[in-house]
Parts: sequence; structure tokens; C-alpha cells
Amino acid sequence: MTHADESATIVHYICQTYVAQKPGRDGQAGLKIDKQLKYSTAAEAQNRAEREAQSEDCAGADAYMISEDPNSGEVGSPSFLVRLGSVPETDDF
Repeated sequence: MTHADESATIVHYICQTYVAQKPGRDGQAGLKIDKQLKYSTAAEAQNRAEREAQSEDCAGADAYMISEDPNSGEVGSPSFLVRLGSVPETDDF
């Protein structure tokens, strides 16, 4: 294994969908994660998010990428490819 291989980061492409959550005791409705699907490319994740967002059961969908340092296991903040429908604020990630 070369030194370059040891420091390489891994990029994950994710499609994450949301469903509406019924109002709780506080009367606030919200969103909850429904599906979280991993893909090999950004295009695959984005295409899936676009298809999922058209479903009646889906409140919204995100396609994003995150980088992972395989040595430390540290994961970076998401970089959004597309956000469709009702999705959480980016501060929630």
C-alpha cells in the first residue's frame, strides 16, 4: 500500500428521503428520515432523489455527498447535490 492510498478519502453519494410526521404533543408536525440509499455516483443519487420526490408518500428528498477519512473514520459535512420538496434545514445535519 502506498502512502497516497493511506491518505485517500472515500466519497459517499447518498439519497435520503423524508416523510411527514404527525403533530406531537406540542402540536408541531415534522419530518423524519424514511430511506437512506447509497450510490456509486452523484448522478445515481440525484436521479433517485428526483424519482423518490415524485412519490405520494415522500415529503422530500436530498441527494448529497460526504467525504470520509478511512484512517480516522471522520465524516465531513454533507455537500448537497439536490434538495426537493420538504427537507430539514441544513443546520439539522
